Amino acid sequence: GKNEYDLLVIGGGSGGLACAKEAAQFGRKVAVLDYVEPSPQGTKWGLGGTCVNVGCIPKKLMHQAALLGSALKDAQHYGWNIAQPVHHTWSVMAQAVQNYVKSLNWGHRVQLQDKKVKYFNMKGSFSDPHTIRGLTKAGKETVVTAENIVIATGGRPKYPTHIAGALEYGITSDDLFWLKESPGKTLTPFVFNVSLECAGFLSGLGLDTTVMMRSIPLRGFDQQMASLVTEHMESHGTKFLKKCFPTKVEKLESNRLQVTWKNTDLGTEETDSFNTVMWAVGRAPETETLNLETVGVKTNSETGKIIVDASEATSVPHIYAVGDITEGRPELTPTAIAAGKLLAQRLFGQSSELMDYDNVPTTVFTPLEYSCVGLSEEAAVQCYGSDNVEVYHAYYKPLEFTVAERDATQCYMKMVCLREREQRILGLHFIGPNAGEVIQGFALGIKCGATYPQLMKTIGIHPTCAEEITKLHITKRSGLDATVTGC
Repeated sequence: GKNEYDLLVIGGGSGGLACAKEAAQFGRKVAVLDYVEPSPQGTKWGLGGTCVNVGCIPKKLMHQAALLGSALKDAQHYGWNIAQPVHHTWSVMAQAVQNYVKSLNWGHRVQLQDKKVKYFNMKGSFSDPHTIRGLTKAGKETVVTAENIVIATGGRPKYPTHIAGALEYGITSDDLFWLKESPGKTLTPFVFNVSLECAGFLSGLGLDTTVMMRSIPLRGFDQQMASLVTEHMESHGTKFLKKCFPTKVEKLESNRLQVTWKNTDLGTEETDSFNTVMWAVGRAPETETLNLETVGVKTNSETGKIIVDASEATSVPHIYAVGDITEGRPELTPTAIAAGKLLAQRLFGQSSELMDYDNVPTTVFTPLEYSCVGLSEEAAVQCYGSDNVEVYHAYYKPLEFTVAERDATQCYMKMVCLREREQRILGLHFIGPNAGEVIQGFALGIKCGATYPQLMKTIGIHPTCAEEITKLHITKRSGLDATVTGC
């Protein structure tokens, strides 16, 4: 007979919720299944997905907490009398952040109710192409049928299970944001953006923090910019163990964690003890329990992610997937939201518009933020050849840093352009305060095909950091360098 719902979404994160709410706007009968499997350390949370609970939102708030610590030091130079040393209380910050996240959980449930979207707090798996079997925490089963099904279950942090003690004694970002007490002396092995972001705010809060990196930082990002990010962190208190990788974690009688690692440069084995070891080795897609093979949804055998076409359709015509679960898509909240909305509009709103994944801006919220849009210098050279790429660049000093006498050695920007004809901008990279706010506006121009001459005709807002982008005229090819002050 007839299916119960027009659309069923499995996964209550950014992409799934956006798709469900947009579909409901067209008067369709919509349901959402969402269930959070507790982390190996027992951490769990509510509706909203990674971004809301254990990603962008708590990360940015804790990053802000660390920035406020730096601002307190600057304040003295501007005439504020602040007793030193200042002290940070983790539990107060954590409670405030967690309370806000819980308010977002509640807000999402209210929005679904207002839009008449049925919410099931259940783990879903396919019984057949149109049928989902939902299981509650207590084991109660509910069977739901739908004409169209969207998979939006995202991913969860991976554990390096080949390292003895990693699973038993380590945590991930799933746990860090929900700790009620300070993590203390912390080691974060491997250098993905989340490890640098977390290490950055932990150092900024005054905690003894070490990053262990076996190879390059921020793989996939422009490597010159990535090196400047880590240099800044290192010069401001974060410790780095380079060319090293962990081999085992043991719990001492004192409850501290003793980590053993190998230094590939020196060929030595070293140890140290920490209060917390936070793994950041990437994320694994949440596909294992979905029973995808039963209905014929194809996945990439290496990554486990779902293979989709330009319309987010899987190998089964009426089953779709959006967000981090999909192969070859950026693992970013805004792209998942946009893709989810557009999918609902194509399904129920007579739209044919596809998601455009080119020139998506993003920011790494390290102590000195790094934001970019478009191609890295390496990717541009790979695509077009070094002879066809021109790179404009400059170091600069934010005006705010001058009175406070802050180090601006790593404040840097570069623009990657095609050399031919109008010099179309291929990529823009910026390291400095409020980097995301700076790049957001420029992203529109680059999305619209902006060229270097057009940007040079753009009048900057004085005296801002963003203004310096409109004055870039030194090329790396010439071997020159430039330092531009903020005023």
